Amino acid sequence: MWLPKRSVAALCVSALSDPASSSLSLLLLLSSPSANPRGCSRRVSSLPRPSMAAAEAAGKGEIRAMGDLRGGDEGRVWSSSGSGLSIPMGKQIFCNRSLNMKNITAVGFDMDYTLAQYKPETFEALAYQGTIAKLVNDLKYPDELLKWNFDWKYMVRGLVLDKKRGNILKMDRHKYVKVAYHGFREMSKEEKVAAYGNTLTRDSFDGADYVVIDTLFSLAEAYLFAQLVDFIDNNPEKVPWGTDYPGMCRDVRFAVDLCHRDGTLKKMVTMDPGSLWDYTNVVMNFLCGFHDSDDDCPCNSKWLEYFDVVITGSVKPSFFLEDNHASLFEVEAESGKLLNADLQIGSPTSALKRLKTAHKVYQGGSAGHLHRLLSIASSSQVLYVGDHIYGDILRSKKVLGWRTMLVIPELEEEVKLLSESKDTRKELRQYRRERDLVEDKIHRLEWSIVFEDLAYDEKQRLISEVHDLKVQREHVRRLHQDAQRICHQKFHKVWGQLMKTGFQNSRFAHQVERFACLYTSQVTNLGLYSPEKYYRPSEDFMPHEFDVLGL
Repeated sequence: MWLPKRSVAALCVSALSDPASSSLSLLLLLSSPSANPRGCSRRVSSLPRPSMAAAEAAGKGEIRAMGDLRGGDEGRVWSSSGSGLSIPMGKQIFCNRSLNMKNITAVGFDMDYTLAQYKPETFEALAYQGTIAKLVNDLKYPDELLKWNFDWKYMVRGLVLDKKRGNILKMDRHKYVKVAYHGFREMSKEEKVAAYGNTLTRDSFDGADYVVIDTLFSLAEAYLFAQLVDFIDNNPEKVPWGTDYPGMCRDVRFAVDLCHRDGTLKKMVTMDPGSLWDYTNVVMNFLCGFHDSDDDCPCNSKWLEYFDVVITGSVKPSFFLEDNHASLFEVEAESGKLLNADLQIGSPTSALKRLKTAHKVYQGGSAGHLHRLLSIASSSQVLYVGDHIYGDILRSKKVLGWRTMLVIPELEEEVKLLSESKDTRKELRQYRRERDLVEDKIHRLEWSIVFEDLAYDEKQRLISEVHDLKVQREHVRRLHQDAQRICHQKFHKVWGQLMKTGFQNSRFAHQVERFACLYTSQVTNLGLYSPEKYYRPSEDFMPHEFDVLGL
């Protein structure tokens, strides 16, 4: 399967580091049909399944392979017989803003948690263990922390850490706190109102007192924060003198940064590579299955044939900023040696000539370098695929005007559970309607009792009827509450549905809707659609339209 004859590119982010830290790298994997006769669709979404030897080289299975889309009902590519007619809901690409792929000349992919899906049960455990070790060895926290364990299923994306109060929050799209925990203790409604509902001005939850958990890299950090909140509450004498919730959160962030800066996590995953390029090379070899266990070198650079340009060490998200003056270096793939490339891409013509050579790996630079390399006439010609709502999607869209696609690995399971909960959700809507009807009757009767000139017996009859209706309302309220709790816990025992808080979209869902043109569960889902697909959003509805249109 071939894409159109024009040049097409792919952008991908690399380097094992926290997306908020300065060491994060951007790997731009840019591909052109003319440079690869096997077709761009294979580069974009149907890379081969890696070998077991490659899994060993990539860190004993911390990384999930990209899906094999070459066979079977679950493995069709768009050009396969019968494909595209029935795509499972969990594999579909969802559209918030119209996007015609015919207008896209460059497609870019983040690497970490986009092309490379790390296994949280092993990979995040490494981050957790490394951070604990730094807290104990470097920041003098008690040794008993080393015995702590990490529950990788506990935290979810979209949460907010309140550093000042030691709370973990989930809120709706209006930034009202709906679920809140202090450490691992659920906060009561009264506690939530006292902390977040009695202020004269609405809190934006974006200031220095808050940390947004918007990437899968942050789940271990959030879990450790909750553990430390409980620990400091119960053992204040065991933590370093003067430590409070904000200080503890700063210590965790410092320890995480240490793990990235000194290469602790990279060493665990890639057997101590020497550079950002080395790490990228190991991971991409694993994903593409090019590792040969008989070679002296644990990996090679054959995977580069799928891409035109690779950029590591981009210091994302500053890579996207207009005033970024970072230098661009060319990386010699075999040696890892860096050569200054700034002077060699002075004009688009010279840049494109270089793309046809073997020099396709770069480090650093900015989006301006990329635009010149690809002769991008308009930023809307670039589609960028990433997993980080702020570092990948928001920045590239708001600053550059790139088109965006967010990868949400949790979405596939979310859609499955959503389908299974159809009956429960119908039941919840019915309970809401019943409660509304009962309340309306109560309000009418109470109004009559107060303002109408009624005989004593008639007034007493209405008072008794109001009492019975209030008992009925409380019964329906409990039924609704119990059904909602069951539905909530079906998705996650603590935080519920990723995209909802009750009947409202969650803050995370609101961000996805605002900043991601497209979103899907994994990047390989692109292979299930035509490369010339015109993605169109579903119709928006206002509340008044649902009953009128029978929705």
